[in-house]
Amino acid sequence: LKDIQLIESYCYNKLEYIRFDSNLGKYVGYTTYGVMNAERWNKDPSIIARRMAQREAYCQHNIDIW
Repeated sequence: LKDIQLIESYCYNKLEYIRFDSNLGKYVGYTTYGVMNAERWNKDPSIIARRMAQREAYCQHNIDIW
């Protein structure tokens, strides 16, 4: 499971403005709006823990399928 990476991207009008990367363990913003939200979401440990748990729940479940 350590080789598996979960990426959750948020896009608006074909422009990615924020992304969660499970290898980094945090959100990264790419626009002003994305940076503002990334800073806010990274401060909340429950949000980060929920995304990391999704990596285990989603990726581990589907690893045999792919």
